[in-house]
Amino acid sequence: MFKTINELQHPKNRSRSAEAEKLFKEPEWKVINDTPVKISDVKVHEFIMGDVEDPDLYAAQPMYEWQQSEAGQWVMEHAVETPFWHRSVDPNSFGYKYYIVARLREQDQTYWALKWQKS
Repeated sequence: MFKTINELQHPKNRSRSAEAEKLFKEPEWKVINDTPVKISDVKVHEFIMGDVEDPDLYAAQPMYEWQQSEAGQWVMEHAVETPFWHRSVDPNSFGYKYYIVARLREQDQTYWALKWQKS
């Protein structure tokens, strides 16, 4: 499954939590088979959850359904590290916006963007 983080620990705190800061990483270069490879975070899925009593509980179903989809299975297989999800307040819907983030190699980012990224 995914690692979990909450962007907001308290409604008054609008900055990323310390947990989120640990999970989000700057792009990095690694040498794999004598070839330099750029690895960075990519938002691979997002959805909106209405104002419910326990949004993380209700968000589990769409996360699981995405993970079982073709795109989700591909991301889970090709991610450098375990993908994680991230929740933020969505003032437009008076609910929450969820993001699934994965660290992918540059060539995997290109493949994912061409096949599944929505413009």
